[in-house]
Amino acid sequence: MHKTLIVTNDFPPRPGGIQAFLHNMALRLDPGRLVVYASTWKRNREGIEATAAFDAEQPFTVVRDRTTMMLPTPGATRRAVGLLREYGCTSVWFGAAAPLGLMAPALRRAGAERLVATTHGHEAGWAQLPAARQLLRSIGESTETITYLGEYTRSRIATALTPEAASRMVQLPPGVDEKTFHPGSGGDEIRARLGLTDRPVVVCVSRLVPRKGQDTLIQAMPRILAAEPDTVLLIVGGGPYERDLRRMAAETGVAGSVHFTGAVPWSELPAHYGAGDVFAMPCRTRRAGLDVEGLGIVYLEASATGLPVVAGDSGGAPDAVLDGETGWVVRGGEPAEAAERIVALLGDPELRRRMGERGRQWVEEKWRWDLLAEKLEDLLGRTP
Repeated sequence: MHKTLIVTNDFPPRPGGIQAFLHNMALRLDPGRLVVYASTWKRNREGIEATAAFDAEQPFTVVRDRTTMMLPTPGATRRAVGLLREYGCTSVWFGAAAPLGLMAPALRRAGAERLVATTHGHEAGWAQLPAARQLLRSIGESTETITYLGEYTRSRIATALTPEAASRMVQLPPGVDEKTFHPGSGGDEIRARLGLTDRPVVVCVSRLVPRKGQDTLIQAMPRILAAEPDTVLLIVGGGPYERDLRRMAAETGVAGSVHFTGAVPWSELPAHYGAGDVFAMPCRTRRAGLDVEGLGIVYLEASATGLPVVAGDSGGAPDAVLDGETGWVVRGGEPAEAAERIVALLGDPELRRRMGERGRQWVEEKWRWDLLAEKLEDLLGRTP
């Protein structure tokens, strides 16, 4: 029987997109054929208790390293090798290629037949740095495949690999739970709760950091309000940029038309998407390409909810939009462009309906978790 060992620093209850990606994939694999070797979330009492409670609820085995940040040290590598042998695993999935993918040669010698290393957005930036390029090159040489999110990340990461390793790269993006994110997700309740029932709503769901483009939306609001005076910008999420964004809204004179929810429970996210008429996150690339959007799963969650999307052109964000079909891609950091597209959507209910329906269809065709889990099974050699 093929069994898989997942080796990762990124696993719940530690929050984050990579963590959610790995957990969703793990839940769709055969739990009797899966072992997870992960770092501990926090070493304080709260973190240890939360980690233990989470692990006890999982249908598969989870083994925790004592550290909060696992590195490919001799000790961690020996433990990974021990788990591979103890549980009879024949395949290994590195949840993030770097740096734990450097364990691959030792795991190969211990009997691993197939090793898969997954990359996310940050590796595209690392591929520009000499030391990190060499690390990625070594991982590419010692694994069956390095996976990538979309064309942007593939093209950047491939430059750090040998031509042969680059030719073995396979796309494996995160998916969308189309049963959770859907047009009837509860948006009317959120609108009523926030007093937005009869107003056009532009919603942005994301962590509040400069790259995401909430500031561009605030700067676009005067133009949007000139065309659609009752519009509200609903900013969903928390983060370090919130104070600056609130100040910007006041200085721009649109504070009364911008509503900040702060962080919301994951269970309420689908309803917050559904509260919008248009989803917009005009993300941009920063720090000379080191701060870049890997894919932008929020666009796909919005599409699954039946919303047209306005996306920025940072990194792999355009891979999550069919430009002109499910929404539009605009230049990040350009308020006038974002405003033009948003106004066009707010003023044309038929266009919103058409783009929203096409987005929902596209998610069902390509981005469902079950389809992507089948692809991972194939890469791990666990399906006939």
